[in-house]
Amino acid sequence: MNIVKINHYGEELYKALTDAATVSPLTEREDDITIADAYAISTRILEQRLAAGEKIIGKKIGVTSKPVQDMLGVHQPDFGYLTDTMHVANGSSVTIAGNMIQPRAEGEIAFLLKSRLKGPNVTEADVLNATEFVAPCFEIVDSRIQDWKIKIQDTVADNASCGTFVLGDARVKPEDVDLENVQMVVSKNGEEISSGQGSAALGSPLTAVAWLANTLSEFDIALEAGEIVLSGSLVPLEDVVPGDTMSLVLEDVGTAEISFS
Repeated sequence: MNIVKINHYGEELYKALTDAATVSPLTEREDDITIADAYAISTRILEQRLAAGEKIIGKKIGVTSKPVQDMLGVHQPDFGYLTDTMHVANGSSVTIAGNMIQPRAEGEIAFLLKSRLKGPNVTEADVLNATEFVAPCFEIVDSRIQDWKIKIQDTVADNASCGTFVLGDARVKPEDVDLENVQMVVSKNGEEISSGQGSAALGSPLTAVAWLANTLSEFDIALEAGEIVLSGSLVPLEDVVPGDTMSLVLEDVGTAEISFS
């Protein structure tokens, strides 16, 4: 795809983000769009966000668990960028109207890095050594693609369908948690709706973060010290509407909560 088209779609998706609107799937308009094209479009969106004053504070891994892959019909992971405007405080109420379009909540483990990770050849041990704390997390994904009719290229181009995220208040050393087997329970409006464990994220959240570091290296990008990394959902996505409250308990770590108005 040429640079004119890449810029066009990047600007179209950025406008959809700022207008809280949707666009038709890119894969329906460009039969030959590649994943590399999609990441270039995502980069164009990021450039516009940074020009508007946002700051990168981390990265996210998307579509890591089988339930999410099956729900979306996307069967490989992807990545996106986290900026400061996406981060909301634990227990916050997020207004959907005018800010989000078709939000869905997913429970994750967040990694808070103390040192830089740059692929290739990053291992799970490297991730463990580079992580200061893990924390419970909700990511609220939100697609600018109409009706969530996405293929991998659509979600990649749309910054991995990122919306907002909230970190629970707990901070636990990663070596103190069995990250592969740790259990998560998610509730909606006070009723348990799903559960999962760390292995849902590519076998282990450590594997997921290592995948991210190595994949980013193909673009000459690193995971930087001080960044937040969302390692992928452990549970199915859950649609949310005004009036809903989501909460989760991450075994041996803590809780997170977010509500919607």
